[in-house]
Amino acid sequence: MMMASSIFLLITAFFLFSLPSFALNVSHDGRAITIDGERRILLSGSIHYPRSTPGMWPSLIKKAKEGGINTIETYVFWNAHEAQRRQYDFSGNLDLVRFIKTIQEEGLYAVLRIGPYVCAEWNYGGFPVWLHNIPGIKFRTKNDVFMNEMSNFTTVIVDMMKHENLFASQGGPIIISQIENEYGNVIGSYGNDGKEYVQWCASLAESYQIGVPWVMCQESDAPSPMINTCNGWYCDQFTPNNPNSPKMWTENWTGWFKGWGLQDPHRTAEDLSFAVARFFQYGGTFQNYYMYHGGTNFGRTSGGPYITTSYDYDAPLDEYGNLNQPKWGHLKQLHLLLRSMEKVLTHGSVRSIEYGNMTTATIYSYDGKSSCFFGNGNPKDDATINFENTMYSIPAWSVSILPDCFSEAYNTAKVNSQTSVMVKKENAADDFEEPYTLKWQWRNEGFEHSNKNGLVEDSLMTVEQLLDQKAVSNDTSDYLWYITSFHVNNTDPILGKETTLQVNTAGHVIHTFVNGRHVGSQYAQNGKYSFTFESKIKLKVGRNEIALLSVTVGLPNYGANFDLVQTGISGPVNVVGRERLDELTQKLGGDQKYIIQEVTKELASSKWTYKIGLRGERQQLHDPMLSHQWRWFGNNLPTNKMFVWYKTTFKAPIGNDPVVVDLMGLGKGHAWVNGKSIGRYWLSYLASENGCSPTCDYRGTYSNSKCLTNCGKPSQRWYHVPRDFLKDDDNTLVVFEEFGGNPWNVKFQTVTVGTACANAYEGNSLELSCQGGSVISQIRFASFGSPKGTCGSFGAGQCESSSALSAIQKACIGKESCSIDVSESYLGPTGCKDTNRLAVEIIC
Repeated sequence: MMMASSIFLLITAFFLFSLPSFALNVSHDGRAITIDGERRILLSGSIHYPRSTPGMWPSLIKKAKEGGINTIETYVFWNAHEAQRRQYDFSGNLDLVRFIKTIQEEGLYAVLRIGPYVCAEWNYGGFPVWLHNIPGIKFRTKNDVFMNEMSNFTTVIVDMMKHENLFASQGGPIIISQIENEYGNVIGSYGNDGKEYVQWCASLAESYQIGVPWVMCQESDAPSPMINTCNGWYCDQFTPNNPNSPKMWTENWTGWFKGWGLQDPHRTAEDLSFAVARFFQYGGTFQNYYMYHGGTNFGRTSGGPYITTSYDYDAPLDEYGNLNQPKWGHLKQLHLLLRSMEKVLTHGSVRSIEYGNMTTATIYSYDGKSSCFFGNGNPKDDATINFENTMYSIPAWSVSILPDCFSEAYNTAKVNSQTSVMVKKENAADDFEEPYTLKWQWRNEGFEHSNKNGLVEDSLMTVEQLLDQKAVSNDTSDYLWYITSFHVNNTDPILGKETTLQVNTAGHVIHTFVNGRHVGSQYAQNGKYSFTFESKIKLKVGRNEIALLSVTVGLPNYGANFDLVQTGISGPVNVVGRERLDELTQKLGGDQKYIIQEVTKELASSKWTYKIGLRGERQQLHDPMLSHQWRWFGNNLPTNKMFVWYKTTFKAPIGNDPVVVDLMGLGKGHAWVNGKSIGRYWLSYLASENGCSPTCDYRGTYSNSKCLTNCGKPSQRWYHVPRDFLKDDDNTLVVFEEFGGNPWNVKFQTVTVGTACANAYEGNSLELSCQGGSVISQIRFASFGSPKGTCGSFGAGQCESSSALSAIQKACIGKESCSIDVSESYLGPTGCKDTNRLAVEIIC
């Protein structure tokens, strides 16, 4: 049974909600977070301020609010704010105060997850790498050095929020704060010192007296008054460790992150809404989507290793800030319904009826009113139940919500929102050029080597050992040169032998040069970030030089002692000469074995000279204000050549749609627009051909290996260029190509809705929309009755209304959005015996 769409008129009342400017009393009991004595249903969404830009923040937060979200959550990123010890940066997209105030301006609450360990697939888990290099330090355990540094940064953040009156107790939007992060997942590795560290974290948090509750996620032994919370794809079975703590879900994973060389993971709207509805069915009152907007790992902020620049996460708002439909719309309807039931869910008595086969009815009753959840957790079988003498059907792996315990207003498996098909459009600012091409300049990076005196220009140090890359560079660059040399005289036994260089590395990527010649490159694959590089080389009499360029692709961000994982050239480094002697050792059964004479030169303890970064980085070739100081070439553009800088100019695409640059043809490297990094790129690393499917069954437990797409293609082809980065006149794109590629196919595009389709059930209101000023230009298909097929391949069924198409054309053509009442009174009679559905496809 379906409820009339009028229930969603409640949206008006919710969107008028705004936060008062006076102080709020925020506390909690065993049922919910209470604000000024009122228990609240809190629907939160993660938006990370460094993964977007100040120009995007108002739009992102407004879209979250329009989607029924009433709270915005963010981590605080220590290494972004304190990249160098005691030097702080809160400018640009690191302006945390501005971000929190933008939340407040939209009338929403905020959750501040200070950590300061964040994980978040962020480089080094949010820890600044200089922390690793302080003598005597041990991360995330009872260690005075670490605790002093953590306390200092946490105090900086808390004091900043207090100074700006941003805690709810001061009239601000922050109603919850978090200390540490997912420590319970690793606490066993730290023994008793880990337990004492948790107690210290709680004491530190309490000492700030901020007047709002503190949480510890994934921390089953969180000391009171800390609230322990759940993270995961499903948290309906979670129980807090304290009866006075509400049931809170700090991370509901809306999808999953992407890695270089991996396919794209997706989580369906049906499964995500199922997880949310079950959580509230079983007593939850605070739920946060991780992520609501994933965004972009600008610069070198992605962790992993091997996390892509895109952090789209299949979130309700895509990487660029567009609505990810149908996920955004399907969840919006759920949010509005849950918020309309706030009183009964937070105050009502609860009883359950078990129907068997994983089907349960949960009834909340308060003040003479009742609301019901009918949950079917069976991944295969639909269920039919008799509740108070009325029969109800619940599809497999779904929850039906009946706010009056009679009429079904929402079912998680029945999506009544449009599915948007996003398209990339060519740069309209340059549409006078046919064909569209960019004019490129180039400049060689060159390879590092010593001069005739054996010295390396601008080197950092020379020591007789191999050092961890983090310890040398403080992660100021992805690139670190390890350079050594050795002498070979005329009588050296290695001469005349087949010679191989062997390098054991944990640096993710290695480029190897012997006597000024490139002898090979290799990168880690299949999650094995330590490997052995081998290449045949030729030696000469006299001085032989080996130059190794170690490259990191994001530092580890998760796991016990992840901070100790070595990066860079770990050793041993050997030059091995082999020679087959003519003397046979044995001759058995026709098999012949020869004596192999082997000579090894061990170089790990030789003198190694270290040089941080690329020449072009030091020359700041990425900055158009400075790069003109260096000569660039316009002719004989090299392609498929490693270590080349490319530069071009372009006009900003017209309109307001998000801008991307298609880097197809390039290999691996880094890109900048107007001096601002848009992140690492790696198009030459293709995802596996296996594991993808054109269809996705939402039923059954989700994991990040389910519902994969993009097999056999680059893990990321398009890179976000925020409009904040662009100028009205000429803009500059600079790329450093590390592996070798062809820039001629690079082009700028905009992202918008191309087509949209829906398959809505009778009794609902269907919203159809384009975006960015685009209008609905055509109704490609419409059938109300019993339509067949799926989006892009709809067909008419055995019965349908004859007037549905004309009604929709009249309501929608020429408009950016329109609303359709899915009913026979609006679309015309169908003659169908079963519940009618509307299938429609529009062109924007």
